[in-house]
Amino acid sequence: MRDVRGWLSCAGFRGRPATLTLALALLPVVLLVVDALTPPDIRLGPLMVAAPTFAAVLCSTPCVILVCVVALTCAVVAAGVNAQLDTANFAVQIGTIALISVAAVAASAVRVRRERELAQSRWVAEVAQRVLLHPLPRRTGPFDLASLYMAADEEAAIGGDLYAATRNGPCARILLGDVQGKGLASLEMVSCVVNSFRQSVRHDSPLVEVVRELEATFVEDVEELSAAANADPRSGSPYGDEAFVTAVVLELPDEGPMRLANLGHPPPLLINEGTVAALEPTVPELPLGLGMLDGQEVMVDQADLPPGATLLLYTDGVTEARGPSGAFYPLAERLERWASLPPDALLAAVRGDLRDYVGARLADDVAMVAVRRSPARVAPPARADRRTRSDELTEARGAA
Repeated sequence: MRDVRGWLSCAGFRGRPATLTLALALLPVVLLVVDALTPPDIRLGPLMVAAPTFAAVLCSTPCVILVCVVALTCAVVAAGVNAQLDTANFAVQIGTIALISVAAVAASAVRVRRERELAQSRWVAEVAQRVLLHPLPRRTGPFDLASLYMAADEEAAIGGDLYAATRNGPCARILLGDVQGKGLASLEMVSCVVNSFRQSVRHDSPLVEVVRELEATFVEDVEELSAAANADPRSGSPYGDEAFVTAVVLELPDEGPMRLANLGHPPPLLINEGTVAALEPTVPELPLGLGMLDGQEVMVDQADLPPGATLLLYTDGVTEARGPSGAFYPLAERLERWASLPPDALLAAVRGDLRDYVGARLADDVAMVAVRRSPARVAPPARADRRTRSDELTEARGAA
């Protein structure tokens, strides 16, 4: 179904129901003309049933009724041209077309109703996405920001990846994570992590404390969802006690090096002066929800983000996307050609290139956040004190 509609969109029919209905209505007419011009032993009347069949898939219910009426009329005329009106075959042929027409109208009505329900579900999902993952501000302090989200479940328009950004005084903090699972089933976990991050940042806690609060709050939320699942399996979470979230928590002071905690997530990529470097964590950390297993302190690394440099945060849906040959998407290599682009243009370039590389729908959700420190401003050269002859005469007269 999706391939047929994609072909129609490329052919210029999508969004033009009148044109599509006219084309399908003309199909029986064309078959009737061809049938009239060919010998009597060649009968094209049975082929007219194709028009109602295609209309059931592609047209609205009133348009399907119109195509069915045209097809039945043309079938009767074709039988008259071939002198078949008084034969038993004519009754069978008309009965078949009539039954298929009734089925086409019913199928069209069901399809239209399901499409409306799907459109409503997509609208609800998009609203939920805007509430939980609203686009990041284009600028915070000396940093330019851009965010991108692509759900693997295109019908749901939302999945298990998340991002958020807050600012408290001369410091910005950014979170990007990947919840276990994807699609609407992961929406509860996304809500838990994002809300916990926003609340912890408001307390102006150090980055280590922010991570601890994220861990504690996430574990509590999972326990509550597990308890609800045990009480009522129909409304519980599908994750149970095995839920976890990989994440990167980034702290960006307006001046000085940035600090980041990597919780089992792919390393951010630093793009600076045409080179791309992965910021690997000094000590690998466990994802959120599993931190209790080691009991160690959270390791926070530092790194410089020079003026004009860009930091790209991403989920594994990018680097684990496979092309037709089965090779993974080479994100770091592709970024070198876009090193000079601003954050929004950089993400747009990655998105288009990733779509072309995969050649089909994504197998996993994709989220990216690009952060660029504004280039250092160069002070304009001091203007020379240009003195004219008239200025010198004026000063001389004043001295006299």
